[in-house]
Amino acid sequence: MKKYWIVSLVITISFFYNSVNAQEKQLSFFEKNGTVSLQTTTLNSMADTISVVNHRFDDVVWSRTVYRVIDMRDKQNYQLYFPVLPNEQYKSLFRVILDATVKDSLKAYDKIERDIQPLFESVIPKDSLKNYFQICEKDTVNNTVRITPLIISDSITQQPVPSNYAYKDYVKNQLKFLIQEIVFFDKHTSRMYSKIIAIAPLYALTETNVTLDNTADTWSYFQSSVICWFLFDELRPYLARQYVIPNGNNTQRLTYDEFFAQKFYSDYLLGDSNLNNRMLLQYLTDPSKIRKEQKRVETELLNFEQDLWEY
Repeated sequence: MKKYWIVSLVITISFFYNSVNAQEKQLSFFEKNGTVSLQTTTLNSMADTISVVNHRFDDVVWSRTVYRVIDMRDKQNYQLYFPVLPNEQYKSLFRVILDATVKDSLKAYDKIERDIQPLFESVIPKDSLKNYFQICEKDTVNNTVRITPLIISDSITQQPVPSNYAYKDYVKNQLKFLIQEIVFFDKHTSRMYSKIIAIAPLYALTETNVTLDNTADTWSYFQSSVICWFLFDELRPYLARQYVIPNGNNTQRLTYDEFFAQKFYSDYLLGDSNLNNRMLLQYLTDPSKIRKEQKRVETELLNFEQDLWEY
C-alpha cells in the first residue's frame, strides 16, 4: 500500500511540475516593457516546419491549370498591399517577396519569351534583378526612356538592397499579382483541391510598356507587365514569418501563409489550360464577353466534382 502511495505522490508532483512549466512557456501578449509582443521567434520556428500534403500521382485523375489575377485595389486584398512603406512590425506582400529575393535566397524565375507562363528552368541571377525591377518613364521631349532601378548596391557592403528612394514610387504602381494555380481531383479522398504553383508581380511601367503606342493590344501590354515568377512553396517559409497588417482587429495574428491557405484574398480569372493555349485577353476585348467567358470556366470547375456523383 505504501509503495502505491509513493508512486501516486511522484506522479502528482510530476504532473504539477509539468503544469507549472507549461504555464511558464505560454506566450505572453505583452513584452516585459509593456509593449505588444509579435512572437517573431515562434514564427521563425514555424516557418522551418511547414507541412506539405503530397498527393499520389495515381490518385490525381483530373487536373486543370488556371491563371488568376489578384488586384490590390480590391478592398478584400488591402491587407496584401498595406503598409505601403514597411515598418518594424509589418510588411506588404511585395516587400516580403522583394526582401526574400534580394536579401535572402529566394529564387526568381524568368517567363517564357513572348508569353506569361513561368520558365522554372531559368533562374534569374541576383545581380540581374536590377534589370527586372525598375521604374521606367517616357520623356516625351527627348523621346527617350528614363530608368530608375529599384535594386541598388549598398555603398558599404556592395550587396544588392532595395532603394528607399525609388521604392515609394515603385509600389504606387505595383497593384497586381498573377498566380498560376492547379485545380485537381484526388480519387483517394474523393474531393477537389487547388494549389498555387507560382506567383508573379505585375508592374505596368516596364520599358516595353512605356514605349508601346496607343495601337498596342491589351494582351501585349499585359504580357510585358509580368516581371518574373516565384515558386509558391519556396516563398511559403517567408510568408509564414510575417504577419499581415490587422484589419479592424489589432490582436489579429494571421500570417501571409495562413492568409493564402484560407483564401482570404479575392481574384479573377485570366485564363486556363486549353487546346488553343490562349488566355482570355488574347481573343476577347469586350468586357462583357470576358466576364461571360470567366463565368463559364468557373462554372465548369465548380460543376466538375458534382458531375462525378451523378447517377
